Formats: sequence, structure tokens, C-alpha cells
Amino acid sequence: MPTATRALLTVSTALACLAAAGLSLASDGGPQVAQAPAAQSAPKPIPADKPLGSGPYKAVMEADPGLPTHTVYRPGDLAALGPNKLPIVAWGNGACVNVGNRFRWFLTDIASYGYLAIAIGPIGPSGAEAAPQPPPERMPGAPAPAPPSGQPATRSSQLIDAMNWAIAENERARSRYFHRLDTSKIAVMGQSCGGVQAIEASADKRVATTVVWNSGLLPTPTAMAGGKTMSKDDLEALHAPVAYISGDEQDVAFPNANDDFSRLSSIPVFRAYERGVPHIGTYRDANGGEFAGVAVAWLNWQLKGDPRASLMFVGSDCGLCVNPRWVVSKKNIK
Repeated sequence: MPTATRALLTVSTALACLAAAGLSLASDGGPQVAQAPAAQSAPKPIPADKPLGSGPYKAVMEADPGLPTHTVYRPGDLAALGPNKLPIVAWGNGACVNVGNRFRWFLTDIASYGYLAIAIGPIGPSGAEAAPQPPPERMPGAPAPAPPSGQPATRSSQLIDAMNWAIAENERARSRYFHRLDTSKIAVMGQSCGGVQAIEASADKRVATTVVWNSGLLPTPTAMAGGKTMSKDDLEALHAPVAYISGDEQDVAFPNANDDFSRLSSIPVFRAYERGVPHIGTYRDANGGEFAGVAVAWLNWQLKGDPRASLMFVGSDCGLCVNPRWVVSKKNIK
């Protein structure tokens, strides 16, 4: 991937990360995490069908009539992929909101590197895509908020719905995704409440990797994610590599992520947090900010087997390990 693809990431830090790994920066180097300013705002709202993202396959956001309960992010020109197939990423939103464009910049950037990303919720008002404002479920024209019962507006099972739909589309002869998806490479991810949804959905044996963003299971059993009551015992159902990414101590989910990490021992698990970043992360920065760079590298490593992407996570001198903005712990990852 071209070095210019990560607009928020500085060349100097990319070089430092690779130098620590004994490498040089090649023209096809993957995204690198760097010393990006903490407060960069996303671009002004633009049409859903305008191709965006820092990757080689500019991506669009759309509603698919076959899955009206979700929002789909994909490369705008599928023919440009050639023989390359798209791995699948299912996404659960923060606060479990029913707004599929809440994490638009982050998910668009992931899709632009050759992924089909499917977020829970239909496309809501464009204001949902901006930096923190009133909760998106309270914005005019947004889908209805959670019912008075206290149950969230979305459910963990909707991540399974996304997976099932994508797999079916891959086999449907008249689908634009006919034999264009790699259905053996599925990631489940989510932020905050959506991270708990991702943990529950990751018990599905089709899941090849999980990323839990600004999240972790609560110390006491909870049904906050719209599925079954989840407890720390449910971590035993995780069967594939998992990463926990968050902000620092100011992130409300910081202790939950740390505790989950301490309990996992039988699978590869990566834990990293960025100094000075709160619970809202960098999702609404241009191109998803630093968190999108970490996401693309993890997915490229886990779902595409990219050895260069693995350098962000592997070894004592990994890209995130030597970046002073980040603090890293890991198990069963060399």
C-alpha cells in the first residue's frame, strides 16, 4: 500500500517503527501509527456514494436492500480488485446505537484497503458522523432510541446476521459480491457497548479474529449488549486471536479491557492503549485517525497474512511497542 495513504500518520514515525524492526520503508508499506495530533476533525459530511478512504480501493457507504438493518462499506469499484477477494468485517456501534454511519470515517478507511465492512444499523443523519455531539439516537431523523425497558437499540445477534448475509451474497449468482468475498476470513469488531456485542458474537466458530475497541466485559454479569447475560466466564468462548484497543486511564472501559486481557491465556491476545485518548477514540478524525491505522494493520495481518502488517504487533520492537504514544501488552504473540 502506498506510503501516502495514511494522511494523518507522519513519515518520520513510520520510519522509526520500521527502523526498530530492522527494515526500510518500501513504496508498498502498510499503514503505520504515528505522532498524529490528537484533535483533527473529520471532513464535512459528503454523499454516501462518494469514494473515500486512504487505501488503494476508495470505498463507498450504502444501504443494501437485502440487509436494510445494516450499513455496508465496500470498495466503490469492485472490478479494480481483480482476483483479490474481500474479507468480511462485522461492526457493532458504540452505545449499541442503531445508526450505521456513526463510525463512517473509520469503517470507510478499513473498506478502502480491500474489505467488506458491515455495521449494525441503517444510515442515519449526517450529523452522526461528526465528532461528539448529542447522542446520534437523539438527532432529528435518527432511528428510534432504545425502548424504555433499558434494552439497547441493537442486538449482538445482528453481527451474526451480517456474517450470514455476506456469506449468502457470496453464493448468490446475481449478487455484486458473487464469489468476490473470502468467507473463511471474518473479523468481528465493535466499540464500547458494540465491543461487548463483538465478544458475544465471537463465540461463532466462523470468526477468524476479534477486535474489542474501548471495551471489555463488566465485572458483574450484564445484558447491556442486547444478547444473553454476559459474564467474564464468556471469555472462554473466544477461540481466535483477539486485540483490545483503547484510550488510556481516562477511557471508562480501560479497566474492563485490562481485566479481560488478564483472564485470557489460551489464545493470542494483544492489548494496547494510546496515551491521551479518551473513550471516544479517533474514529471521527479524518480517515478514522490512528485507530484506523491499527485496525487495517491488524486485519491485514490476521485476515490477509501480510507479514509487513504484522510488524506493528510482533516482537519486542513492534511498531506500537516503540511508539511512545502507545502502551502494549501481549500473550501468545511473539
